[in-house]
Amino acid sequence: MPSLSLIVLSLLIAVALCVHAVRTGRATYWLWIILMFQPLGGAVYFLTQVVPGLLGGTTVRRIGQAARETLDPHREYREAKAACEETPTVRNQSRLAAAAAHLGKPAEAEALYRAAAQGVMADDPVLLLGLANALLELRRPADALAVLERLGDDEAHGRTPAAALALGRAYEDLGRIPEADTALQWAAQRMPGFEALGRYAAFMARNGRRDEAREAVQDMDKRLEKLKPQFRKEGRAWRDLAAQALSGA
Repeated sequence: MPSLSLIVLSLLIAVALCVHAVRTGRATYWLWIILMFQPLGGAVYFLTQVVPGLLGGTTVRRIGQAARETLDPHREYREAKAACEETPTVRNQSRLAAAAAHLGKPAEAEALYRAAAQGVMADDPVLLLGLANALLELRRPADALAVLERLGDDEAHGRTPAAALALGRAYEDLGRIPEADTALQWAAQRMPGFEALGRYAAFMARNGRRDEAREAVQDMDKRLEKLKPQFRKEGRAWRDLAAQALSGA
C-alpha cells in the first residue's frame, strides 16, 4: 500500500537523522524533535543541522537560524543566560542582553548592558548602542540620547546607520523633529533590511508627510515580493508598522 510505504520511508528517514544526531554530538532534544514531530521535526533538523554542513554559506545559515527561532524562540536566551551565569564576562553579558532585548525584555537588557559597559568597556559602541535601544523601548529618550552622544561622529567610532536610527528615534520622542528627520533618513538610506525604512516611513506618516510615507510603504511592498518566503516575516513586520502609522495619521 502506498500509505504504508510512506510511513516506512518516514521512519527510515527519522532513524537516519537520529543516527546523524548521535554521531555528530547534537543535543539530546533533537532526538525527541525528530521522533515526536514527524515529519516536521525531521525536516527542521535536516534544514538546520545537516544542510549547513553540506553547503555552508550565509543564506543557508540564515534559513537555519530562522527555522530554529520558529521552533524554539527562547533557545538563544536560555543558552546565553546559562553561559552568563557560568562565566559573567562582558561578551556573555552582551549576548544575554541582546537576547533579552529580542524577546521584549528591555529592563533586563538595560541592566545587562550597564553591567557590561564598565571600565575599559565603558565607551564600547556596541554596548552603548544596545543600552540606548533598551532605554528607547523603556520610553526614556533623554537617557538614550545622553548615551548616544557618547558615540563618535563617524562610523569608525560608532556613528553607524543603526546608531543614527536610534538617534532619530530619540530626537522624535523629544520633539526635535528636524534633527529626527535627518538622522532617520540617513539611516534609511544606508541600513540593510527593513527596520530603518519602516521606522522612517512611520515617522513621515506621524509628521504630516502622508504621501511620502505611502510611497515608502509601496516601495517596501515591491521589495518584499522579491524576497524568499523565509525572509519576509521580519521585513513585513516593519512594513506593517509603517502602514499602521499611516492609517492612524
